[in-house]
Amino acid sequence: MSNKIKVEEGSGNIFKDMGFSDEVAEEELLKAQLGAEIFRILKERKLTQIEAAKLLGVKQPEISRLKAAKLSYYSVERLMRFLNKLNRDIEIRIIPSEEREGQQRVVVV
Repeated sequence: MSNKIKVEEGSGNIFKDMGFSDEVAEEELLKAQLGAEIFRILKERKLTQIEAAKLLGVKQPEISRLKAAKLSYYSVERLMRFLNKLNRDIEIRIIPSEEREGQQRVVVV
């Protein structure tokens, strides 16, 4: 009996791999990347949920949602505003994608 495990290479977007439409998958991946950076900053600063909520101008349960990655409650724009409140600038660059459909990505420096 063979115990071979079938391995399939992912697309680089877990949401696409899970069957979401390309458009939804791109937005969900973008939210996940923004949310992860927000959470990383909050953790780095060792803020309590109450302190984080005050800083971001929200109520504490919203910080719990962020920590639980329940990002369907947030728009990309709102997540970007949270990053601004955490002293982060956000740049949006539009560049040619050659002969393929364009994509969105977050690069943290």
